Amino acid sequence: MTNLSSPGIALPSLQRKFEGRALRSLVLTTLVWAGALIASVPLISVLYMLITRGGARLSLEVFTELPPTGFETGGGFGNAMVGIAAAIAVPVGIMAAIFLAELGPDSKLANASRFAAKMLTGLPSILAGVFAYALVVMTTGTYSAPAGGVALAVLMLPIVVLTAEESMKMVPKIMKDAAYGMGCTRSQVIWKIVLPTGLPAILTGVMLAVARAAGETAPLLFTALFSNYWIYHNGDLAVMNPTASLAVLIYNFSGMPFDNQLELAWAASLVLVMIVLIVNIVSRIFGKPKF
Repeated sequence: MTNLSSPGIALPSLQRKFEGRALRSLVLTTLVWAGALIASVPLISVLYMLITRGGARLSLEVFTELPPTGFETGGGFGNAMVGIAAAIAVPVGIMAAIFLAELGPDSKLANASRFAAKMLTGLPSILAGVFAYALVVMTTGTYSAPAGGVALAVLMLPIVVLTAEESMKMVPKIMKDAAYGMGCTRSQVIWKIVLPTGLPAILTGVMLAVARAAGETAPLLFTALFSNYWIYHNGDLAVMNPTASLAVLIYNFSGMPFDNQLELAWAASLVLVMIVLIVNIVSRIFGKPKF
C-alpha cells in the first residue's frame, strides 16, 4: 500500500485557479447582462409612459363607443378591431405548409413557393398596401375592411407558412412510419399525427404573425382608410366601407390639437402594445413542441 504522505509523492493542488478563459467568460457574461439592461430601458420607459398617460383613460366605454370627431368629448375605438387577415392567412398558410413539408417537399413548385415566402418576409408593409389597393380597392371601388385584411394577410402569410413547415418537419419520422405501418393513409397521417404533434409550434407562428400585423399602419392607409362610424345598409353592418383600426387611429389622433383625441391615442397605443405583448407571451408558453 502506497503512503500518500511520503515526501516523494506530490499531491494535486485543490486551490481554484483563475484561468484566462474563466476571465473571458466573466467579462462576456457581464457584457451580455449590461446589454440586456440597456436594451430594456427603452421598453420599460415606453411602457411606463403608456401606462401613466393612457392607462387613466381605459374603461369599458373606450372599447364600445365610436371615435370622437372635432371638439367632441368622450368616445372610444369600438370599431377599430379587424381580424380578417388571420382568417385569410392562417388556413392558406397551413395548407401551403402541408404541401411544402409532406406532399411535395422537393418539387419545383415547393422550392419556388419556399423561395417566394422567404422573400415576402422582407417585403415592406407599404408595398403590401399598394398590392391590396390595386387588387381589392380598385376592383370594388371602395376602401373596406376586407381590403385591409388582404394587405395584412400578405404580411402574415410567409410567417405562418415558414413556421408551420418547420414545425411539421420536426415531427419524428418514427411516428409517421408507425402510422403508415398500421395502415393509415397519407391524409390520416397528416391530420391525426403531423398537425396535432406540431400544433404548438404552428400556433407560435400564427401568434407571431398576428403580433406583426397588429401594429401595421401603412397598408391600412391604402386599403381600409378610416371611419368614425359604423355604417349600416338595410339594417345590416356594411362591410365594404372604410373602417377604423387601432394603428390608423393612433396615427390620426396623435396629430390633433384636441386633448380628448390625444388621450384616446395614448389609450389605443397602450392597448396595441398590450395585445402584442400578450400574444408574444402566449406564443412562448405554448410554443414548445410536445413530441
